[in-house]
Amino acid sequence: MHPKELRIEDFIYPLPDERIAKHPLQERDASKLLIYKEGTITENIYTNIADNIPADSLMVFNQTKVVNARLLFKKPSGSTIEVFCLAPNGQYADIQTAMLQKGKVLWECLVGGAAKWKPGMVLEIVHSEPSFTLSAQIVERSPTAFTLSLEWDDAALTFAEVLHYTGKVPLPPYMHRDAAIEDEDRYQTVFAKEEGSVAAPTAGLHFTDDVIQRIAANNIDTAFLTLHVGAGTFRTVKSETMAEHDMHAEWIEVTLENINILTAALSKNIIAVGTTSLRTLESLYWIGNKIVNGETPDLQNIAVSQWDPYDTQNTCSTTDAFNALAAYMVSNKLSKLITRTQILIAPGYTFRVVNCLVTNFHQPQSTLLLLVAAFIGDDWRTVYDYALGHDYRFLSYGDGSVLFRNS
Repeated sequence: MHPKELRIEDFIYPLPDERIAKHPLQERDASKLLIYKEGTITENIYTNIADNIPADSLMVFNQTKVVNARLLFKKPSGSTIEVFCLAPNGQYADIQTAMLQKGKVLWECLVGGAAKWKPGMVLEIVHSEPSFTLSAQIVERSPTAFTLSLEWDDAALTFAEVLHYTGKVPLPPYMHRDAAIEDEDRYQTVFAKEEGSVAAPTAGLHFTDDVIQRIAANNIDTAFLTLHVGAGTFRTVKSETMAEHDMHAEWIEVTLENINILTAALSKNIIAVGTTSLRTLESLYWIGNKIVNGETPDLQNIAVSQWDPYDTQNTCSTTDAFNALAAYMVSNKLSKLITRTQILIAPGYTFRVVNCLVTNFHQPQSTLLLLVAAFIGDDWRTVYDYALGHDYRFLSYGDGSVLFRNS
């Protein structure tokens, strides 16, 4: 069956609100860990995750950093207009370039209370330490988002710094609460590095420096890449079948050094920490496959569209794809691959890179749940029923799992 024919009603399960983790546990690595392998489920905690991963594996982490994407502007009347910064305007080469802009940016945003924002009205946030004013004005309105001009009067500050000072942590909407002091640290992985996400790569939230040291002590290698998580990760599928669903695109960044590390590790177990890492790794294969087939990948726009994996006729080996990608980068003097992927991984997908997935428990009717169903087949229901029946906490601050792929 082509994934276009999948009915989203087949990927629904009951998720009571009380099972959604609204706050993190006191210790990151104390979360429960469900291990699924060859149809069998066992339990542990994240402190011991290294003991449940085969030695000589490669674990791949997403090092994106969440930005304070929620901005609360005050109108002269005193009412609040909430702005959620989604992604930079298309004029910027990539999200990092946009984050380093000084003085002014154009940003695609969601606006709460937009009806109260009259044409030509300039809203402001005045920050005292350091002292600067951030102003916002609508450039363009569309049915899905607004293009805003955001300007600030301290030319030394980058937009990333402006968000850090004036914004709030963009907690998922299903938490139904405002961000607190604890979220500034806990809604960020300990290895977060590249600013650009509006949601955390939540599988990585459970890892501590001690856990990573134990992974290394167990002869398990690590590598880091970047997928900047967009707000589309929270969007459930509303269409009856997947054919009508428009998958969101997200920025990825992978260095040539890490592509070479991945190429050398293809004969090992490759463990993706998070669905974002998995989507990036599988996208790398499809970019490389295009190169093998004589195509020039569209790195300036979307390198992998949502249906590419299902509509491509000629597919090469994983090793050939990665070798071709590395050679392409060398010949084009690219030390880092920066592009966007729209890849949709759903039942019917053939995995090319990843053998094992570390992930949290996802929302019903989500593309993330479809990915899990593609990875372990119909046993996704067995896993989720077990988690619901054994007091596992769900979604971003919840517990997690190690899922070995059913081939």
